Amino acid sequence: MQFNYKELGFKCGLEIHQRLDTSTKLFCRCSTGQETAEPIMSVERYQRAVAGETGHVDRSTSFESGRKREFKYRVFRNTTCLVDMDEEPPHHASQEALETALRIAAYLDASVPDEIEPMRKEVVDGSNPSAFQRSMMIGYGGMLKFGKGSIEIPSIFLEEESSGIEDAKGEFAVYRTDRLGIPLIEVDTSPAISNPKEAKEIAMQIGLLLRLSGKVQRGIGSIRQDVNVSIKRGTRVEVKGLQELDRMDAIIEKEVERQVNLADIADELREKKASVGSPIDITKIFKGTQSQIIGNELKKNGVVLGTRLAKFKGVVGREINEGKRLGTEISDYAKKAGVKGIIHGDESMEKYSISGHELKELEKELKLSNDDSFILIAAERSVAEKAMEYALLRAELSLQGVPPETRAAEPNSDTTRFMRPLPGGSRMYPETDILPINPDKDAYARMVKNKLSAEEIRKDLEADIGNRQLAEQMLWSYTYQSYLFLRENTTVQPNLIASILLEKFTELRRKGIAIDEISNEALQSIFDNYSKSRITKLGIEELLKLVPKSKAEVSGYIKEKSLSRLSGKEVEKLVRDNKGQSAEETRDRIMTKHRLNVDGAELNIAIRKIFGE
Repeated sequence: MQFNYKELGFKCGLEIHQRLDTSTKLFCRCSTGQETAEPIMSVERYQRAVAGETGHVDRSTSFESGRKREFKYRVFRNTTCLVDMDEEPPHHASQEALETALRIAAYLDASVPDEIEPMRKEVVDGSNPSAFQRSMMIGYGGMLKFGKGSIEIPSIFLEEESSGIEDAKGEFAVYRTDRLGIPLIEVDTSPAISNPKEAKEIAMQIGLLLRLSGKVQRGIGSIRQDVNVSIKRGTRVEVKGLQELDRMDAIIEKEVERQVNLADIADELREKKASVGSPIDITKIFKGTQSQIIGNELKKNGVVLGTRLAKFKGVVGREINEGKRLGTEISDYAKKAGVKGIIHGDESMEKYSISGHELKELEKELKLSNDDSFILIAAERSVAEKAMEYALLRAELSLQGVPPETRAAEPNSDTTRFMRPLPGGSRMYPETDILPINPDKDAYARMVKNKLSAEEIRKDLEADIGNRQLAEQMLWSYTYQSYLFLRENTTVQPNLIASILLEKFTELRRKGIAIDEISNEALQSIFDNYSKSRITKLGIEELLKLVPKSKAEVSGYIKEKSLSRLSGKEVEKLVRDNKGQSAEETRDRIMTKHRLNVDGAELNIAIRKIFGE
């Protein structure tokens, strides 16, 4: 669907979250490395909302707290400590993380506060065992140039990464705590982005600047883009968790489409003077029902609740995005209470095996007219009541237009799903366990003065690699940090490092190999073995396929897979043992059997020597 974004009053701002590549977590000294060992224990907790600095309970935390969920946290020996579990006060902030964050702020020409104030942001969705996330503003009033334009960067935050979710079923969720507390930088733009394509362009430019710091993690999940979108007839909606930048513009377009359609629905419902009724227990109607969905709940001593939606007929089933209807949104709210979904009046009752007699009794109990719709929920009483409360909240909001929400980008789709109401400022309160931080303003001024532009870095890369195309690709690649690390810590030619990290990594990634999980330590060991003539260039690729995580694993794979390079007299002996009628036949014989162990150039020299060419 094509839109005139200016006429719609389109507003859009970005929040870019990037994990930093530091040696320790932000407020403890646990490692930020990927945990490979099994957890040593688990901790189970419930969370509840509390008032923030303003004295009010935030609407988003109140909603999450009302779900009464149980959370299980998997704890690891090397990457989790008492600070993570909120059983010990936080340590002082990582100096490495602070310096990295300030360097990024310098790239964005931001001002730095005289005093950096650590704050707590209440989060009760289970992603933090403490029910809050520590966050601090380290920059403000910055500016980003992109293409022919620029956009204000009003705030830059340094904060803690959340736990990684492992499993979620109903009101029970399992989290890993190895990721918890890793330093995370958040870069926010002003809501001045004029269209979806511009949003994508700006996100790419911010991502580039983050990578150029040389201190950000790479791999899936290490960077996340949140998008705030609104139109004049709608309201601000935050779409969280965009990990695939290629889909950003399409997701924004779909959100605009959703808001336009919801605004149209609200206009229609208000014109018809539609209203939402109160829930009624109608369990008696369905005694002996043939409906499997309802019957299964009644067998578990559940109940059936119903509510009249006056003048909603035909609207609940109206499509707002491809495959998404107003009924879908109402159902998404209800699901947060633990039900599998709702039944509504714009659906065919036949697919639920609800009989004509049951439908007539339902119409009588709910006092339905021809222009009305309804909602049915079957579940254990307390669950059904909470689910109906949430469903009716969403139905009421449909009379107003677009509800302020936090939504999640759905995998393999350009549409989104409801997560929780949009948070406000009531979930922030001071962190009393950490002293304010006084940044070194002189050091920061030097960072601003000495920073290089992306174009200057590209020119340096071109001079180093000797290839403009590879230099351009490296500038935009997530392997840029690995390139810098390998240039500093190995003696391998820059163009070989670049071609392996860009071309070979891409090829192996497309084959489904988890190439981004290889550590810099393992990469250094692979290239060191090559530079010391212990493996061949083809041997590099074979080692990459095995995704080693350490120097020891590299050495072990070289031995296990027989990848050691043959050289000198070993190659000459190989030529004599495999000598054919011609040099070409000999070369083919050897490369068929030993291509991973013999360097082609060295083999050619040995063949010429023995054949007397």
